[in-house]
Amino acid sequence: MSENSQYIVSARKYRPATFATVVGQKNLTATLKNSISSGRLAQAYLFCGPRGVGKTSCARIFARTINCLHPTPDGEACGQCDSCIAISKGNSFNLIELDAASNNSVDDIRNLIEQVNVPPQQGKYKVFIIDEVHMLSSQAFNAFLKTLEEPPKYAIFILATTEKHKVIPTILSRCQIYDFKRITVDDMVEHLKYVASDRGVEADPRALGVIARKADGAMRDALSIFDQVAASSAGVISYESAIDNLNVLDYDFYFRLVDAFAKGDISEALLIYKEIRDKGFDSLFFINGLAAHVRDLMVAADPRTLPLLEVDSDTAASFRAQTSKLPLQWYYAAMKILNDADYSYRTSSNKQLLVEVSLIRLCQLLKPATPPFDMAEDLPSLRNPLENSSPAPAATLEPAPGYIRETPQAPVHTSVPDIPPAPKPEPKPQLKGRPKTFRLSDKPAETTVHTVEKRNTPFSEDDFERGWQEFMARNNDMHILLSAMRVATKVRTSDTSFSLTVEHPAQLQAFESAMQKLATFMRDYLRNDHLTLEAHIDEKTEIFKPLPPHEFLKKVVSENPALGEFLNNIDAEITL
Repeated sequence: MSENSQYIVSARKYRPATFATVVGQKNLTATLKNSISSGRLAQAYLFCGPRGVGKTSCARIFARTINCLHPTPDGEACGQCDSCIAISKGNSFNLIELDAASNNSVDDIRNLIEQVNVPPQQGKYKVFIIDEVHMLSSQAFNAFLKTLEEPPKYAIFILATTEKHKVIPTILSRCQIYDFKRITVDDMVEHLKYVASDRGVEADPRALGVIARKADGAMRDALSIFDQVAASSAGVISYESAIDNLNVLDYDFYFRLVDAFAKGDISEALLIYKEIRDKGFDSLFFINGLAAHVRDLMVAADPRTLPLLEVDSDTAASFRAQTSKLPLQWYYAAMKILNDADYSYRTSSNKQLLVEVSLIRLCQLLKPATPPFDMAEDLPSLRNPLENSSPAPAATLEPAPGYIRETPQAPVHTSVPDIPPAPKPEPKPQLKGRPKTFRLSDKPAETTVHTVEKRNTPFSEDDFERGWQEFMARNNDMHILLSAMRVATKVRTSDTSFSLTVEHPAQLQAFESAMQKLATFMRDYLRNDHLTLEAHIDEKTEIFKPLPPHEFLKKVVSENPALGEFLNNIDAEITL
């Protein structure tokens, strides 16, 4: 292959050579052109922003423009004079570039300062571009300060960085700062259309949109991805070839899933998820992609937030068409479910089940399960007897069609004698969960007000002790609390009050943290809602205070005369 026909990658071939060809930075380039045309040039500039947005390219264009011998009327470099040609070829003595990532020592800066003292041989200005300036060492920064503050009139410094926060404030205060923004998807697509046309490549606009989104705001990345897809597609870039080569999940899957959520079709949602897994996509990647899709749908619902939708115009139209199928509140709930799934994914032992349960919950947002299956934990027959703060109400539930209720068996106590059953109280209204319809067997259906009475069954101290031991037997995993319960002194201060005395603050803290659970259990066990428990530390108990080693040894000797006599016999002395 001859030198003239040698292939050049798009990121280099289509690198902007004038301010007009810079993509996505119109306001910034206009400011630079105005400063050049008015002759108001600063001694130092700082170009900062994400990778691939044109910082170094703009620095080179700026250097070529201010040294151009025959600038155009619109403030651009002519590209034909000797200075422009030398800078384009990279052999101009008026443009010195330093990569601070690999040349970040004090000696490198000193060499740069020596070149500052040499005036330009052709043109007006000598421009020094320091790329990735945040990589300079602190000593190099300090060595550079004086020259940066008072350079010769012909010297201009342009510093470029992706991490402005790492540049020391004394450098920032000496520079004019220009913030480069991420390039939008639409700007990238338009530039990629020009590149495809110039390269003779047939490209689907939707495929170019996929490439632009994959580049994440970096034009250089977009051009590199374009070359990759074009090489694998034999000169024809279709939407399918783009998503296959870039391992991107097609928007069609997400649109189909949201349609399934709107219909409450759980089977369809699970089948789509299986299809995605069969294509080799990671479940966490899928969850995050679905969350981003739901976010984009929410953004598309309001015309004011449409600028936040970073997609091409065709995809944006699809979002606007689907967003009307669901209420706005649905998107809030859906993002909460997907965020919880993402948070729990890394610790879940069954990741597939976690994702499938999340999809089921999304399907049920508009079509929830019917009672009693919507809130199973509220059913008396399904709850743990230890969690009930009151006995089951006397009212009977109207069973749902096909629902078979089993009569709950009373807990068996092998080591504690049975307590005589207390009189059945009036039914307690259900306040937790979704409202349900109950039918009382002995009252009219329209009755909605129930009388609630507190239990007040008399009990003895033996009954209290049996309940105390029963709680300890059923909560053997609460080790700190059980230790405190074993040593606590229980004193009955009234018919329904007990005082619990402990000897250590840690024991008191154990009681305070579990007092609600302990009191609820004891009230249920004794059938008495007036029971109160109060824990405190015995003030008469001597609190152990550790002695310093020297004092401790003296105390041991004073309490052991034989040891003291032995130490005297051997002329020993206690020293620390």
